[in-house]
Amino acid sequence: MGKKLSEKTLEELWELFPIFLVAHNDKWNAYYDEMEFFLKKILSECSVERISHIGSTAISGIWAKDIVDILIEVSQDSDIENAAKIIEKNGFIRMSTEMGRISFNRGYTEEGFDDKVYHVHLRYAGDNDELYFRDYLNEHTQIAKEYEAVKLQLWKQFEHNRDAYTDAKTEFVRKWTSEAKKAYAGKYVIE
Repeated sequence: MGKKLSEKTLEELWELFPIFLVAHNDKWNAYYDEMEFFLKKILSECSVERISHIGSTAISGIWAKDIVDILIEVSQDSDIENAAKIIEKNGFIRMSTEMGRISFNRGYTEEGFDDKVYHVHLRYAGDNDELYFRDYLNEHTQIAKEYEAVKLQLWKQFEHNRDAYTDAKTEFVRKWTSEAKKAYAGKYVIE
């Protein structure tokens, strides 16, 4: 029997879970809907303000990692750690914790990726730049195609280094998120 995921080095994890991109698939919306329903149910006692489909699987027509990203925003006065513990008790693995941001995954096994893979980002309401980026790229298909080209170029270069892959996309994402926040000023402010 091999090592448990928790016993593997970062390099071993990146080898087991490489960056891989696939053509856009409408199944991602169904996977999101299914998980949104589940998350609303388990977090019904928490102060959830909004649950959203984010990331490249939420951008129409572009290649993406076959991983559905979900953003959960909880109210500013809620206990984010309580929500995190509920998420963990319901089959998610906590990946990172930083000030006001906790991330989880589901669908990672000792053999590799499961059929359905999720990354869940738990944050306080308003920490939601990804919503602006998603909407902007869905509205501006040429920029979405440019983003796809960046991702396709970086895929093989950083296939086994998820951090470097993400870092290499950062400038593009920041630029267009900034434009999106100007274009959609206040769109995702929760009163």
